[in-house]
Amino acid sequence: MVLNKRSKLSLIIITTGLTIALSTFFTTPVFAAETSPSSSNLTKPLLAIAAAIAIAGGLIGTGNAQQGIGAAGMGIIAEKPEKFGQVLFFFVIPETLWIIGFVLGIILLLGIL
Repeated sequence: MVLNKRSKLSLIIITTGLTIALSTFFTTPVFAAETSPSSSNLTKPLLAIAAAIAIAGGLIGTGNAQQGIGAAGMGIIAEKPEKFGQVLFFFVIPETLWIIGFVLGIILLLGIL
């Protein structure tokens, strides 16, 4: 099987992510006296993984949205430079996706909900 650069990079990233995720489940608590007996040992790693998924989802969604908007916006600006402000406004709207993902990740890590 021949892998191109992109496939190799994807394989490395997935392997690294799985290693980090598995290491959170199989590490021993360093400060065992500080944990409350009611909370399980898997709560914090699961919340960390959930926060990472929320942030990554927001970033991936922003990238996908801005991909098409940026390409179309450059074509519009090339033909009508006076439309720069309008194109910039539409290009910035998807930025709210990563902001929402980041806020959700912080909420999960701080245990607000």
